[in-house]
Amino acid sequence: MSKAPSGKRTSPKAVLFGLGLDSDGHKRITTGPNFALLGGTQETHDSMVEKAIKINEKLSGKGKRLEEVSAAEFDEIAELVGLRRHEPREPK
Repeated sequence: MSKAPSGKRTSPKAVLFGLGLDSDGHKRITTGPNFALLGGTQETHDSMVEKAIKINEKLSGKGKRLEEVSAAEFDEIAELVGLRRHEPREPK
């Protein structure tokens, strides 16, 4: 049974999602208030967890939540914690 809309608007929620595509046979899932990280080897998963925590520390230092930063501001924070944007290769 679904609830009828109450007329109250909820604020948008942003979530970081990390997916480790390498595997060592173990299933790994780590969640936090604004992130969900799935899969990967121990090394990959640990790296994703570390970066999610660092992103949240940077956000906290700015007094902001994930849903409050612009895409450009998020890119800047992501770069500071060691992430880089994937640039697709040009077709041959």
